[in-house]
Amino acid sequence: MAIKKKIIVKSTLVEMDGDEMTRVMWRMVKDKLLFPYLDMKLDYYDLHVKHRDDTDDRVTVEAANAIMTHGVGVKCATITPTEDRVREYQLKKAWKSPNGTIRAMLDGTVFRTPIMVKNIRPFVSPWKKPITIGRHAYGDVYDNTEMRIDGPGRAEIVFTPAGGGEPSRKTLAEFAGPGIVQGIHNTDPSIRSFARSCFTLALDRKIDVWFSTKDTISKIYDTRFKDIFADEYKTHWEAKFREAGIEYFFTLIDDAVARAVRSEGGFLWALKNYDGDVMSDMIASGYGSLAMMTSVLVSPRGHFEYEAAHGTVQRHYYKYLKGEETSSNSMALIFAWTGGLRKRGELDATPDVVAFADTLEKAAIATVESGVMTGDLLAVADKQPGNRKVNTEGFIDAIAETLDRMLP
Repeated sequence: MAIKKKIIVKSTLVEMDGDEMTRVMWRMVKDKLLFPYLDMKLDYYDLHVKHRDDTDDRVTVEAANAIMTHGVGVKCATITPTEDRVREYQLKKAWKSPNGTIRAMLDGTVFRTPIMVKNIRPFVSPWKKPITIGRHAYGDVYDNTEMRIDGPGRAEIVFTPAGGGEPSRKTLAEFAGPGIVQGIHNTDPSIRSFARSCFTLALDRKIDVWFSTKDTISKIYDTRFKDIFADEYKTHWEAKFREAGIEYFFTLIDDAVARAVRSEGGFLWALKNYDGDVMSDMIASGYGSLAMMTSVLVSPRGHFEYEAAHGTVQRHYYKYLKGEETSSNSMALIFAWTGGLRKRGELDATPDVVAFADTLEKAAIATVESGVMTGDLLAVADKQPGNRKVNTEGFIDAIAETLDRMLP
């Protein structure tokens, strides 16, 4: 039962629809948890893989531009096409990751934090507090140039100065036969904004920052990250961190992994783009489920994109198409919406919108803690007599009932 008077969301939210089972759940979340309570203006972009193909991926660029116009966007999970997906959906080509395109345009840092509930214990027994991953969302392998080498020859990196002068070049490899080669890049301003974003969030939450790379091997690329972080911290943050009783800590990434699994959590782990991609899934799984993770892209220009951190739940979608029952977890999708609504409310100075987002999150967590959950959570939750598996729509319905009871 919806409240009589809807809460007005003052400014526009950018909505990016997605693929497969998450697209199905996305619509359910809007119809059952948002539209009955909120009067929202949505700038809608359909990032379904076929529509991206039909528009030559222009729709993804348009969505990123809309976020820069309106300031806040929410995104469903989307397919990054492989050759198998190209054949399945009869696409023109294997388009780039829409997340990669949006992140490259917005720059910034992706922050991912586990959603913790009392009746699901982390698989890593020392973890008592959430570990937040700060993932640099620019460059590296996600914006690379790569080439298949067909035979003998030399592969080089060449830099030609814009103002003229002699190009500088380095040999990557001398090929005696077929192989592969890849080039990646980053920029000092993007790395510095990454560092600032991490230090800002850590100071706001009063948690330590860990940063880890492999600078002993990558003596120019990774070392540049290390040096910029150190300079940014020393110049702008050291005194503030000392006053807040928190610290900045650098170590090699292999050492950081070993330390993380022995820690109690409760820190922000800053990582380069690929490292952050891999470790955020490990962290999510270690705390219980890939569907129990918040994700937000924070741009240095003050733009925010909230998303589900997991994939499109392909296997469940095929079951759904056959008319079979599914039990898919919508928590990350719900928290993408609540994150976007909370930020929209903060920017618009509309506390009732912020309060609604907070209440919806509490309702979702309370539903799981009451024992009502999807199959993935039931498998890892504490065994209690009241535990009950529900299907995809039943889980969202249960949250809606809890939300109704919590709202004034």
